[in-house]
Amino acid sequence: MPTRSQTDAMTMAGLNLIQQALSIYDADLQLAVCNQRFQEMFDLPDWLVTPGASFADTIGFLAKRGDYGEVDNLDEFVRIRVKQARAFEPHYMERRRANGRTISVEGTPLPEGGWVTVYTDITRTKRQELLLRTRSEELSDQLLSYSEELAATNRELSATITALEEAKRQLTASEARTRLTTEMMPAHIAHVGPDGCYTYSNRRLSTVMPGSQSEIIGLHLSEALAPQPYAAIRPYLERAFHGEASVFEFTHEPSSRRIRVALTPDDTQGGTYVLSMDITEEAQTRSALQQTRRREMAAQLTSGLAHDFSNLLTIILGMQSKLQRMDLGPQANELITATLAAARRGGGLLNRIADMTGPREHMPAPTDLSAFLGDLETLARSTLPDGVSFAVNNLAAGRAFLLDPGMLQDSLLNLILNARDACGETGRIALTAACVQDTWLEFVVTDTGPGFSEYALAHALDPFFTTKGGEGSGLGLSMVYDMTKLAGGRVQLSNTDTGGRVSLRLPLRPADDADTPGMILLVEDSPDLRDAVRDMLRDLGHTVIEAATADEALALITEVPQISALLSDISLEGGKTGLDLIEALPEDHCPAFLMTSLPPGAALHKAAKTCAPVLRKPFTAAQLDAFLKSDSQP
Repeated sequence: MPTRSQTDAMTMAGLNLIQQALSIYDADLQLAVCNQRFQEMFDLPDWLVTPGASFADTIGFLAKRGDYGEVDNLDEFVRIRVKQARAFEPHYMERRRANGRTISVEGTPLPEGGWVTVYTDITRTKRQELLLRTRSEELSDQLLSYSEELAATNRELSATITALEEAKRQLTASEARTRLTTEMMPAHIAHVGPDGCYTYSNRRLSTVMPGSQSEIIGLHLSEALAPQPYAAIRPYLERAFHGEASVFEFTHEPSSRRIRVALTPDDTQGGTYVLSMDITEEAQTRSALQQTRRREMAAQLTSGLAHDFSNLLTIILGMQSKLQRMDLGPQANELITATLAAARRGGGLLNRIADMTGPREHMPAPTDLSAFLGDLETLARSTLPDGVSFAVNNLAAGRAFLLDPGMLQDSLLNLILNARDACGETGRIALTAACVQDTWLEFVVTDTGPGFSEYALAHALDPFFTTKGGEGSGLGLSMVYDMTKLAGGRVQLSNTDTGGRVSLRLPLRPADDADTPGMILLVEDSPDLRDAVRDMLRDLGHTVIEAATADEALALITEVPQISALLSDISLEGGKTGLDLIEALPEDHCPAFLMTSLPPGAALHKAAKTCAPVLRKPFTAAQLDAFLKSDSQP
């Protein structure tokens, strides 16, 4: 393959062989390339045919020599020609030079700026035309003039056709690049005409909204989209046709995906441009973040109130206990007993409020859904009366998912107990688990009770809402909603023909295949805790070596190169913490993990999170397994 310099030399040799003169000036009006014929035709010095030569200098040289006739003001003449060159347009013209020869000038602009000009010596052609006029007595002057004009027009037309073909080639290439770019975008990009029909689409509609068509050009939106998404888009679309831009979100019910749509009115042709994106994961993350912030605000608001009420209840319980020891008679004893029961119930309510608003982390772990539902069924059946049946239908059997089993179990048990209260002594409760459009893992609890009233459908998820009178706290469904939102999910209440229905949807996160077990260095100063964690690690298939202090751990890491991960408590014997241990590790050390029973607000806990993943005690083997498989190393 020839080198770049060889290619340039061959290109220049080819340009020097053509009979026309050729020059190319760039956007800065400097010479990029010219052939030998250009220098010969205009008798230019070498410094004006060297790349980088100024267009203004060349015009000045030619004008001073008389190529443009008599010029009164040379500087003004050059300035005007430079100004015309900066606004360069395709053109063809013929002009007679000072040496008596006639040339045609054909110029074509370049898309990057600058232009190409071809100069042809047509002196001989002009002489033939003159000779034809002189000798042809048979032809009239009008016919001769027409022939000359036709010849000039043909030359100009040929130049125009060449320029149009080049423009067409450039436009086709630009359109191909634009099409490729839009096809690679993870979004649906389209244009809809004022009649509501698609005039352009990048064939991504079926990716963003599963079930839609891909080839939709010429179709009306109502034909290309399902009824539900079209109904969601239509009001904004009508406003876009009247010139109002908008950005909005809606849930695509057939796939349960969250879609963001941007409509930009087309002020030139009418209609609107459409940009649609699948933001399901973004919406799930945003929902979880919003719920976390609400929990933090609620915790700040209630912590002080709960503290004061706890003190008041403690005083009430103490005074009532004193009264109970006095001989005040049967009626007083009944009142005292009722007051004590109410105060204890108030204490339990405060504990539930603390659970709902206090810091609780979502801790997903690989969970076998079949085993989880089997355990749940055992727990649920023990709480149901003999006349209420309970059925579990697992449509996602044989699969494992990343779930927080503790949170999910609390939520589903709460829903089952609510369904039990709705059924009374007889009825049917069903729990169904299924995957929805590879987006959600859905749990649906149905019962044969009276269903939800309209008011309950609107307010059942509000804190303290209850239909059980004095027997209910009103926090059950609110806590279900809170825990589901914390996981980025959704809760929906509705009625069926036979009773109530609650749908709990969580982001579908299939569990990865188990990683190959390795050798774990366990650093824990409590022998009992070290034994318990060691047994968990061994049950997970890992080999375990142990240390009680940071110094012992560093010595083992130096002597045992097979260590695949370090798991250390934050608080250790010997004055050094788990943080000190991680800071002392060599640069190419194995992945490091920390565990602690310190509360999240503790200074050491906060500092630990900046250097390694942290697992709070107590934890289960499943939670430990998921934690060690996490890729959240800072």
